[in-house]
Amino acid sequence: MVVVDLGEFAEEGFDPKRWINTALGSRHPQDTIDRFLSDLEESLRASADDISDALEKESADALRRVPLACRDVLRLRDDALALRSLVASILTTLKEAEGTSAESIAALARIDTVKQRMEAAYATLQDAAGLTQLSASVEDVFASGDLPRAAETLATMRHCLSAIGEVAEFANVRKQLEVLEDRLDEMVLPRLVDALSNRKVDAVQDLRRILIRIGRFNSLELQYTKMHIKPLKKLWEDFDSRQRASKLEVEKSGETMTSNSFSSWLPSFYDEILLYLEQEWKWCISAFPDDYKSLVPKLLVETMTELSASFISRVNLATGDVVPETKMLAKGVMDILSGDMSKSTKLQNKHLEALIELHNMTGTFARNIQHLFSESDLAVLLSTLKSIYSPYESFKVRYGQMERAILSSEISGIDIRGAVSRGVGAQGIELSETVRRMEESIPQIIVLLEAAVERCISFTAGSEADELMLALDDIMLQYISNLQDTLKSLRTVCGVDNDGAKKDAGLDRKEGARLVDVVSEEEEWSIVQGALQILTVADCLTSRTSVFEASLRATLARIGTSLSFSVFGSSLDKSHAVTTDENVELSLAGRAALDVAALHLTDVPEKAKKLFNLLEQSKDPRFHALPLTSQRVAAFSDTVNELVYDVLISKVRQRLSDVARLPIWSSVEEPSSLPLPSFSAYPQTYVTSVGEYLLTLPQQLEPLAEGISGNETSNEEAQFFATEWMFKVAEGATALFMEQLRGIHFITDRGAQQLSADIEYLSNVLSALSMPIPQFLSTFHTCLSTPRDQIRDLLRTDGGNQLDLPTAHLVCKIRRITLDQ
Repeated sequence: MVVVDLGEFAEEGFDPKRWINTALGSRHPQDTIDRFLSDLEESLRASADDISDALEKESADALRRVPLACRDVLRLRDDALALRSLVASILTTLKEAEGTSAESIAALARIDTVKQRMEAAYATLQDAAGLTQLSASVEDVFASGDLPRAAETLATMRHCLSAIGEVAEFANVRKQLEVLEDRLDEMVLPRLVDALSNRKVDAVQDLRRILIRIGRFNSLELQYTKMHIKPLKKLWEDFDSRQRASKLEVEKSGETMTSNSFSSWLPSFYDEILLYLEQEWKWCISAFPDDYKSLVPKLLVETMTELSASFISRVNLATGDVVPETKMLAKGVMDILSGDMSKSTKLQNKHLEALIELHNMTGTFARNIQHLFSESDLAVLLSTLKSIYSPYESFKVRYGQMERAILSSEISGIDIRGAVSRGVGAQGIELSETVRRMEESIPQIIVLLEAAVERCISFTAGSEADELMLALDDIMLQYISNLQDTLKSLRTVCGVDNDGAKKDAGLDRKEGARLVDVVSEEEEWSIVQGALQILTVADCLTSRTSVFEASLRATLARIGTSLSFSVFGSSLDKSHAVTTDENVELSLAGRAALDVAALHLTDVPEKAKKLFNLLEQSKDPRFHALPLTSQRVAAFSDTVNELVYDVLISKVRQRLSDVARLPIWSSVEEPSSLPLPSFSAYPQTYVTSVGEYLLTLPQQLEPLAEGISGNETSNEEAQFFATEWMFKVAEGATALFMEQLRGIHFITDRGAQQLSADIEYLSNVLSALSMPIPQFLSTFHTCLSTPRDQIRDLLRTDGGNQLDLPTAHLVCKIRRITLDQ
């Protein structure tokens, strides 16, 4: 019997014919089609019977279960209606109970308010009664000399007055209380001085509690600071005492003695201050366990505030001591910047180095103080460190001016004087020497700029980076301006100072002849070699400034990272957001960020904003740290290229200056009675001189190209450099020659023959240099070498395919050939 898959009959798009064909395809070859179809039909009929029986059975079962399901649904609906009614009844009961409860609660709240008012009124009456009693008995308390009891009495009176409020009947009591507090404060003062002087810890703590009880803790701070600031000021005044003693000793002995300098004395002063503060810190830990973290730092802040003006003056004089001229006049950096000195007195690097040295000493002291006061709040640390660095703030404000003055002075000492015209035969030497000075000055100026960056980091930690960038840019402009002036003097030495005005018209005939005759071939090439060396100056300046700008961007990036961290830390202590456990890490970060730059910038928000804008811009790869310098360097390179080109083309311009007016163009062959052989024309001297110069020029360029490329570039790039300049000069020579050809007014057949030979020679030179022959030149040569009677046919047959027709017409005009016939 055939097995039938009935699932295919339920598929969408079932095709009976295809199914039968498929079934026939699966029959055994030995089975006949009739028998196979009979078996298949029997299988289908049996399957249909089975399906019919199953369907009838399932239908009977379904009819039997439907009445039962209907009864269950009706019962569930009745239960749901009953439940809804019950819930509605419960909600109504709850609403009634809620209304009753709200009224009860409101009544209780009103009763509680009345009770509180009654209690407050009772307390106020008690306070008023007690205040009257205290006011009457306070004198007896003071007379007993019991200061703690007096403090407690005054504190109670203060509490009673605050509870009573502004009542006119007790106005006199308020005045009495203020007088009594001042009186108690005065009674405590001598005991406090004695306790502090003799280190009586218990007495100090008792007196502290008294002052705190009456709200006069600031009196304790004031007295503590006043008492301890005296020995600290005495340490500062010790320097003047030593100076006076040294002066008296010199006067008595009559010998020359070197007085102690402030820079050598300052570290010892800081050491003594630190030792004193360490002892106070240790004692205050036991005497003022709740206040020592702010009390001792405040002592240092007040001390530095008292010494600030004197400190600034001493620092200023100390910066002048390192230079004999300013030391003799007892003047310093600020005096020079203010114009109090003569114009000949310039700010020197030594002045700023002395200032940085003093600042570094102060920085060491500040780090020791930060370590000593590490338990103090960030706000306290911030104000303390600010006071330590405060004497240098006036110097930092003028940092940009200082750098400009120093760099200007140092640049004036670099030998980049202009060239001086010498006699014939010495121009090449003068040119070479001047170029050498220019090239040697570039690394010198970069070293000076790098030193300025180091000074800025050492002195300001980058807070004055914006002013430094402006100063460096200005100094570079000054330096490049000096280079430009030197280039102008080189034009005269190279003999091209007037070439720019005569490029179109050419040199005067006599002048050109004089130059050609006087200047030797060797001297010409020495000038060319010297001019080519100027390219190394431009290349060196471009590469060095580019590298320096890259290092500046890297420096700005480091400053930006450091300052971002520092300002973040400083903002923490301003917001006092470092007291909870979750901010412990932030507190540590802020504590580590109390550096010089952050301390300076916290008081100058506008400057900080300006600096951060600069640091943000420096992240852009297109950013120029020295924008004006970048433009001037490019302009300088263009000027150098122009000068070098003028020098390289100068000889060509001289040789070709009179080509259009040569007499040979209008010469006529003299008639002869005897037949003479015809000779081919040879190129003239002017064109052979130009050709030899062009062919020799690559040999002059290759050593320079290798020198400029160095080890950084390949030989291909060096060759490209030489080829580029070779093409530039050859194109210029060709343009000059074509311009002269356009200036010829008339040419005879003999002249045409000669000019054709000259053009052919120059074309051969250009081909040897792998230069394309301009169509103007090839047309000129073709039209000159063609006999007069064949010109018309030549133009007619060419039709502008190979020849430039305007140029051909120009040649015909010069040869006096009429084309209209």
